[in-house]
Amino acid sequence: MNGKVGQTPESIFRSEAELAALPASERIRYRLVAAGCRHHANDNIAAYIEDGELDELQAEVQAKLQEVLRALVIDTDSDHNTQETAKRVAKMYLREIFKGRYADAPAVTEFPNVTRLNELMIVGPITVRSACSHHLCPIMGRVWIGLLPNEHSNLIGLSKYARLCDWIMSRPQIQEEAVTMLANELQERVQPDGLAIVMEADHFCMHWRGVKDIDSMMTNSVMRGAFLKDANLRREFLSLLSKK
Repeated sequence: MNGKVGQTPESIFRSEAELAALPASERIRYRLVAAGCRHHANDNIAAYIEDGELDELQAEVQAKLQEVLRALVIDTDSDHNTQETAKRVAKMYLREIFKGRYADAPAVTEFPNVTRLNELMIVGPITVRSACSHHLCPIMGRVWIGLLPNEHSNLIGLSKYARLCDWIMSRPQIQEEAVTMLANELQERVQPDGLAIVMEADHFCMHWRGVKDIDSMMTNSVMRGAFLKDANLRREFLSLLSKK
Protein backbone atom coordinates (compact mmCIF):
# COMPACT_ATOMS: atom_id res chain seq x y z
CA MET A 1 0.00 0.00 0.00
CA ASN A 2 1.38 3.39 -1.00
CA GLY A 3 1.09 6.08 1.67
CA LYS A 4 1.36 9.82 1.48
CA VAL A 5 4.56 11.62 2.37
CA GLY A 6 4.91 11.95 6.14
CA GLN A 7 2.65 9.03 6.95
CA THR A 8 3.89 6.23 9.17
CA PRO A 9 2.80 2.65 8.49
CA GLU A 10 0.60 2.83 11.58
CA SER A 11 -1.25 5.90 10.30
CA ILE A 12 -2.24 4.31 6.97
CA PHE A 13 -5.74 2.86 6.94
CA ARG A 14 -5.77 -0.90 6.72
CA SER A 15 -8.63 -3.20 5.80
CA GLU A 16 -9.71 -6.00 8.11
CA ALA A 17 -8.00 -8.51 5.82
CA GLU A 18 -4.74 -6.55 5.92
CA LEU A 19 -4.89 -6.28 9.71
CA ALA A 20 -5.58 -10.00 10.08
CA ALA A 21 -2.43 -10.76 8.09
CA LEU A 22 -0.21 -8.78 10.46
CA PRO A 23 1.53 -10.23 13.53
CA ALA A 24 -0.44 -9.71 16.75
CA SER A 25 1.97 -7.04 18.00
CA GLU A 26 1.47 -4.98 14.82
CA ARG A 27 -2.33 -5.30 14.96
CA ILE A 28 -2.38 -4.15 18.59
CA ARG A 29 0.05 -1.32 17.88
CA TYR A 30 -2.05 -0.22 14.89
CA ARG A 31 -5.15 0.12 17.10
CA LEU A 32 -3.23 2.02 19.75
CA VAL A 33 -1.75 4.49 17.28
CA ALA A 34 -5.07 4.93 15.47
CA ALA A 35 -6.72 5.76 18.80
CA GLY A 36 -3.91 8.13 19.80
CA CYS A 37 -3.30 5.99 22.87
CA ARG A 38 0.07 6.10 24.60
CA HIS A 39 1.68 2.69 25.06
CA HIS A 40 4.75 3.20 27.19
CA ALA A 41 6.21 0.37 29.25
CA ASN A 42 4.01 1.13 32.28
CA ASP A 43 0.75 1.70 30.38
CA ASN A 44 -2.14 -0.75 30.41
CA ILE A 45 -3.17 -1.71 26.86
CA ALA A 46 -5.72 -4.42 27.62
CA ALA A 47 -8.56 -2.52 25.91
CA TYR A 48 -6.75 -2.86 22.55
CA ILE A 49 -6.12 -6.61 22.74
CA GLU A 50 -8.79 -8.83 21.23
CA ASP A 51 -9.71 -12.39 22.17
CA GLY A 52 -6.95 -14.85 21.35
CA GLU A 53 -4.35 -12.20 20.60
CA LEU A 54 -2.51 -12.57 23.89
CA ASP A 55 -1.72 -16.19 22.96
CA GLU A 56 -0.47 -14.99 19.57
CA LEU A 57 1.58 -12.27 21.21
CA GLN A 58 3.15 -14.78 23.58
CA ALA A 59 4.16 -17.00 20.66
CA GLU A 60 5.62 -13.99 18.87
CA VAL A 61 7.64 -12.95 21.93
CA GLN A 62 8.84 -16.53 22.33
CA ALA A 63 10.16 -16.54 18.75
CA LYS A 64 11.97 -13.22 19.29
CA LEU A 65 13.48 -14.44 22.55
CA GLN A 66 14.74 -17.55 20.80
CA GLU A 67 16.60 -15.22 18.45
CA VAL A 68 18.05 -13.34 21.44
CA LEU A 69 19.39 -16.62 22.83
CA ARG A 70 20.86 -17.44 19.44
CA ALA A 71 22.50 -13.98 19.30
CA LEU A 72 24.01 -14.71 22.71
CA VAL A 73 25.60 -17.80 21.12
CA ILE A 74 23.72 -20.24 23.33
CA ASP A 75 23.20 -23.67 21.76
CA THR A 76 19.62 -24.30 22.87
CA ASP A 77 19.44 -27.45 20.71
CA SER A 78 21.96 -29.39 22.77
CA ASP A 79 21.72 -27.49 26.07
CA HIS A 80 18.82 -29.13 27.89
CA ASN A 81 18.71 -26.25 30.41
CA THR A 82 17.80 -23.63 27.77
CA GLN A 83 15.69 -25.63 25.32
CA GLU A 84 12.45 -24.23 26.80
CA THR A 85 13.86 -20.93 28.09
CA ALA A 86 12.32 -18.71 25.37
CA LYS A 87 8.91 -20.27 25.99
CA ARG A 88 9.19 -19.87 29.76
CA VAL A 89 10.38 -16.26 29.58
CA ALA A 90 7.67 -15.24 27.10
CA LYS A 91 5.00 -16.69 29.37
CA MET A 92 6.59 -15.04 32.41
CA TYR A 93 6.64 -11.62 30.76
CA LEU A 94 3.07 -11.61 29.46
CA ARG A 95 1.27 -13.63 32.12
CA GLU A 96 3.17 -12.74 35.27
CA ILE A 97 5.72 -9.97 35.76
CA PHE A 98 4.30 -7.64 33.04
CA LYS A 99 0.68 -8.80 33.28
CA GLY A 100 -0.44 -5.36 34.47
CA ARG A 101 0.05 -4.13 30.89
CA TYR A 102 -2.13 -6.80 29.26
CA ALA A 103 -4.87 -7.57 31.80
CA ASP A 104 -7.93 -5.54 32.73
CA ALA A 105 -8.06 -3.97 36.18
CA PRO A 106 -9.12 -6.47 38.85
CA ALA A 107 -12.74 -6.41 39.92
CA VAL A 108 -13.01 -4.37 43.11
CA THR A 109 -16.19 -4.34 45.17
CA GLU A 110 -16.85 -0.90 46.64
CA PHE A 111 -19.03 -0.24 49.68
CA PRO A 112 -20.66 3.04 50.70
CA ASN A 113 -19.34 4.59 53.89
CA VAL A 114 -22.62 4.18 55.76
CA THR A 115 -21.05 4.66 59.20
CA ARG A 116 -19.30 7.81 57.99
CA LEU A 117 -15.80 6.72 58.93
CA ASN A 118 -13.47 9.70 58.94
CA GLU A 119 -10.45 8.47 60.88
CA LEU A 120 -7.02 7.52 59.59
CA MET A 121 -6.83 4.05 58.00
CA ILE A 122 -3.54 2.35 57.16
CA VAL A 123 -3.18 -0.69 54.91
CA GLY A 124 0.14 -2.49 54.73
CA PRO A 125 2.78 -3.44 54.38
CA ILE A 126 1.76 -4.96 51.04
CA THR A 127 4.53 -6.92 49.31
CA VAL A 128 4.96 -5.73 45.73
CA ARG A 129 7.03 -6.90 42.79
CA SER A 130 7.83 -4.84 39.74
CA ALA A 131 10.58 -4.43 37.14
CA CYS A 132 12.87 -1.54 36.29
CA SER A 133 12.09 -0.31 32.77
CA HIS A 134 15.74 0.61 32.22
CA HIS A 135 17.19 -2.89 32.59
CA LEU A 136 14.13 -5.12 33.22
CA CYS A 137 15.62 -6.08 36.57
CA PRO A 138 13.37 -6.90 39.54
CA ILE A 139 12.09 -4.31 41.99
CA MET A 140 11.03 -5.95 45.24
CA GLY A 141 9.45 -3.95 48.00
CA ARG A 142 6.61 -3.01 50.32
CA VAL A 143 3.82 -0.45 50.12
CA TRP A 144 1.85 1.28 52.86
CA ILE A 145 -1.39 3.11 52.11
CA GLY A 146 -2.95 5.74 54.33
CA LEU A 147 -6.52 6.89 53.81
CA LEU A 148 -8.68 9.55 55.40
CA PRO A 149 -12.18 8.72 54.14
CA ASN A 150 -15.24 10.93 54.23
CA GLU A 151 -18.95 10.16 54.23
CA HIS A 152 -18.98 10.03 50.42
CA SER A 153 -15.97 7.74 50.08
CA ASN A 154 -16.27 4.26 48.62
CA LEU A 155 -14.61 1.71 50.88
CA ILE A 156 -12.94 -1.34 49.33
CA GLY A 157 -12.03 -4.69 50.86
CA LEU A 158 -8.58 -5.19 52.35
CA SER A 159 -7.48 -7.80 49.80
CA LYS A 160 -8.45 -5.49 46.96
CA TYR A 161 -5.69 -3.05 47.89
CA ALA A 162 -3.21 -5.85 47.31
CA ARG A 163 -4.84 -6.76 44.00
CA LEU A 164 -4.70 -3.16 42.76
CA CYS A 165 -1.09 -2.85 43.90
CA ASP A 166 -0.17 -6.02 42.00
CA TRP A 167 -1.96 -4.79 38.84
CA ILE A 168 -0.15 -1.44 38.89
CA MET A 169 3.24 -2.84 39.88
CA SER A 170 3.30 -5.72 37.36
CA ARG A 171 4.77 -3.55 34.60
CA PRO A 172 8.22 -2.28 33.62
CA GLN A 173 8.57 1.16 35.22
CA ILE A 174 10.41 3.37 37.66
CA GLN A 175 9.37 3.43 41.29
CA GLU A 176 8.44 7.12 41.38
CA GLU A 177 5.92 6.71 38.56
CA ALA A 178 4.53 3.47 39.96
CA VAL A 179 3.61 5.11 43.27
CA THR A 180 1.93 8.02 41.47
CA MET A 181 -0.09 5.65 39.27
CA LEU A 182 -1.24 3.71 42.33
CA ALA A 183 -2.24 6.96 44.04
CA ASN A 184 -4.25 8.02 40.97
CA GLU A 185 -6.08 4.68 40.88
CA LEU A 186 -6.98 4.75 44.58
CA GLN A 187 -7.95 8.42 44.51
CA GLU A 188 -10.41 7.77 41.70
CA ARG A 189 -11.94 4.69 43.32
CA VAL A 190 -12.14 5.75 46.97
CA GLN A 191 -12.42 9.56 46.74
CA PRO A 192 -10.95 10.13 50.22
CA ASP A 193 -10.23 13.47 51.86
CA GLY A 194 -6.60 12.38 52.15
CA LEU A 195 -4.38 9.76 50.58
CA ALA A 196 -0.81 8.82 51.42
CA ILE A 197 1.38 6.11 49.90
CA VAL A 198 4.88 5.09 50.89
CA MET A 199 6.92 2.54 48.95
CA GLU A 200 10.24 1.04 50.02
CA ALA A 201 12.03 -1.25 47.58
CA ASP A 202 15.21 -3.04 46.56
CA HIS A 203 16.31 -2.44 42.98
CA PHE A 204 18.19 -5.33 41.43
CA CYS A 205 19.63 -3.06 38.75
CA MET A 206 21.74 -1.83 41.68
CA HIS A 207 22.42 -5.32 43.06
CA TRP A 208 23.15 -7.27 39.86
CA ARG A 209 24.97 -4.68 37.75
CA GLY A 210 26.68 -1.32 37.92
CA VAL A 211 27.95 -0.58 41.42
CA LYS A 212 26.55 -3.88 42.74
CA ASP A 213 25.47 -2.23 45.99
CA ILE A 214 23.52 -4.85 47.94
CA ASP A 215 22.36 -2.60 50.76
CA SER A 216 20.78 0.41 49.03
CA MET A 217 17.00 0.79 49.03
CA MET A 218 14.74 3.46 47.63
CA THR A 219 11.84 4.97 49.58
CA ASN A 220 9.42 7.48 48.12
CA SER A 221 5.96 8.77 48.94
CA VAL A 222 2.89 10.51 47.55
CA MET A 223 0.79 12.74 49.82
CA ARG A 224 -2.53 14.16 48.71
CA GLY A 225 -5.37 16.15 50.22
CA ALA A 226 -5.38 16.25 54.00
CA PHE A 227 -2.00 14.48 54.23
CA LEU A 228 -0.44 17.26 52.21
CA LYS A 229 -2.10 20.09 54.14
CA ASP A 230 -2.12 18.73 57.70
CA ALA A 231 1.37 18.22 59.14
CA ASN A 232 -0.02 16.49 62.25
CA LEU A 233 -1.90 13.90 60.17
CA ARG A 234 1.20 13.30 58.06
CA ARG A 235 3.33 12.82 61.19
CA GLU A 236 0.77 10.40 62.65
CA PHE A 237 0.80 8.31 59.49
CA LEU A 238 4.59 8.21 59.23
CA SER A 239 5.04 7.50 62.95
CA LEU A 240 2.66 4.53 62.75
CA LEU A 241 4.63 3.20 59.78
CA SER A 242 7.85 3.30 61.76
CA LYS A 243 6.29 0.91 64.30
CA LYS A 244 5.40 -1.74 61.71
